[in-house]
Amino acid sequence: MTSSFNVPDLIRKKRDGEAHTRAELEHLVLGYTRGEVPDYQVSAWLMAVYLRGMTPQETADLTLVMAASGDELDLAGLPRTVDKHSTGGVGDKTSLILTPMLAALGLTVAKMSGRGLAHTGGTIDKLESFPGWTPELPEDRFIEQAREIGLALVGQSRDLAPADGKLYALRDVTATVDCLPLIASSIMSKKLASGAHTVVLDVKVGAGAFMRTLDDGRALAQAMVDIGTRAGRQVRAVLTDMDAPLGRMAGNSLEVQEALATLRGEGPGDLTELCVALAVEALAAYGEDEGQAEARARATLQDGSALEKFRAFIAAQGGDAALVDDPDRLDVAPGRAEVTAPSSGFVAGIDALAVGRAVLALGGGRERKGEAIDHGVGVELLKKPGEAVGAGEAVLRLYHRGGRGLETARALLTAGLSVSETAPEAQPLILDRVN
Repeated sequence: MTSSFNVPDLIRKKRDGEAHTRAELEHLVLGYTRGEVPDYQVSAWLMAVYLRGMTPQETADLTLVMAASGDELDLAGLPRTVDKHSTGGVGDKTSLILTPMLAALGLTVAKMSGRGLAHTGGTIDKLESFPGWTPELPEDRFIEQAREIGLALVGQSRDLAPADGKLYALRDVTATVDCLPLIASSIMSKKLASGAHTVVLDVKVGAGAFMRTLDDGRALAQAMVDIGTRAGRQVRAVLTDMDAPLGRMAGNSLEVQEALATLRGEGPGDLTELCVALAVEALAAYGEDEGQAEARARATLQDGSALEKFRAFIAAQGGDAALVDDPDRLDVAPGRAEVTAPSSGFVAGIDALAVGRAVLALGGGRERKGEAIDHGVGVELLKKPGEAVGAGEAVLRLYHRGGRGLETARALLTAGLSVSETAPEAQPLILDRVN
């Protein structure tokens, strides 16, 4: 490489707590992406970042460098573009509901989504519950569909922010995953490269989330909003509780059924509340009054307009749109088992992480990228925290195929269920907002 920068000097600089310039980050990160800087040097640098941190400007510069390391979508020709990202949760089928709501509200969603890994589900996996639906579209068709329907959703491109993929793989084997500036830049590099003007973030906090405490979640949200602001984008974040699963269903086909019920105005209260809140953030970013925005968002779930957008979206990408109106025909595993309450009282807690791991044990998730999954298995919450229950009454229902993973899943759910004599204090779903 012909450059005035010396990589050991950059490692030393960060080791000593000094801030990098944008040019230094380009040299290091893009050099690594091209294979010109060896992984042992970047590993040392990552550990220095882990221990010393980064300033907000450094974090924004790192994000912009990563975003520019590959293809960047040009959505400038589309009106009022919005992207949405969740930091990962259990039972989180929000994108299936929110994106057609936004399209029905006159916004444009041209979005890239991922597959599930470990205990968190992926939007692409859920959508593939519709036979024939494809996450692969040529770019011109992707843009045209977004223009015509207001909604196009495809799988993550390998050419989008490739620096992030390489850095994350190295973070995974160097114990540097849990580092705020690296987490924020990883998420936001893909969002910036995806091209949307406005980004709405759902930052999960609690037992089933990557960020366990509200303070950690707030710090991550603030870092991502700050990156967006410095990059000239509108970014708004909502912090939401993930101690218990969202809605009542966890598992791909089951979550699709619950999402369709919500699009018909018949969904569980917490799921509906979150989708409306995120829609309000998107509209408010474009200057709409929040009261008016909330009324309009709720109307899309009552007048059928969001459901109509979802139906058109499924058909446009090759899926069997008839299942939108007949969701009972979606593949759901035939086996049934239940976890019952050990005593009478009130459900005090249903551990979201335990539910996610139970779905994984049943075959509904993957431990490694590329593994096949069973879309039909999952867990249903027959009771939610705070609801009364009798001794021996079913609290959780497992959907399994041939008993695969059943005993492991049942043990996880049993350990994650707690019942108290008195009703627990109600916890808010939306914990905070950052914009």
